Amino acid sequence: MIVAGVSVSFIIRTVLAWRVLALIGLIPCAVLLFGLFFIPESPRWLAKTGHKKEFEAALQKLRGKDADISEEAAEIQDYIKTLQLLPKASILDLFRRRYLSSVIIGVGLMVVQQFGGINGVCFYTSNIFEEAGFSSSVGTITYAILQVIVTAIGAALVDRAGRKPLLLISGTGLVLGCIVTALSFFLKVHDLAADAVPILAVTGILLYIAAFSAGMGAVPWVVMSKVILNIPRMFQKKFPIM
Repeated sequence: MIVAGVSVSFIIRTVLAWRVLALIGLIPCAVLLFGLFFIPESPRWLAKTGHKKEFEAALQKLRGKDADISEEAAEIQDYIKTLQLLPKASILDLFRRRYLSSVIIGVGLMVVQQFGGINGVCFYTSNIFEEAGFSSSVGTITYAILQVIVTAIGAALVDRAGRKPLLLISGTGLVLGCIVTALSFFLKVHDLAADAVPILAVTGILLYIAAFSAGMGAVPWVVMSKVILNIPRMFQKKFPIM
């Protein structure tokens, strides 16, 4: 959904000025802010803080008036009691040897994702196309559509193909995309193969965004969530009460 939102903004940007687009962007923000006044508080947080009546009311509102929440409410209460009996974790626990490899992998992937240049490519896509002599509108729309399609395919394959293969394919595509784009501007600077410059630039950028959307865009977030979920399991081994 993030990718879809970004892509819609890219497409709208081809017909509207950025100032108008920024004002339009205020509309969903205002809707979200207004809607926050009507959503119930988190039932688990209410249970954790001892607000039993509010906890049951919030859970009932989320599940529906006719839903039987007794079993789920009991499970949440038992879970909260179990957590309270466990020792309090601190940020320093992440640096223990037993967790270090998982944390390094999760955080490392996020760092590599951000340093891979996606924001630079995303922000300057239209400028890159213009500098290469290609229509910025056509290139931007193609970029936006391709991003959504490849992200959807990647989401469908992430549990079938596996995280590591997708990351390897994605990383390879990112490198090739950067090389092809760099080659196009190298040719332009040296006045070589002028007809090939737009084709190479567009191919490089589209290859880059397709590769990023297929793996490096989403998989690090999946891996990070796995790291977070595995840390309580590590505690469970040490403190069997969980």
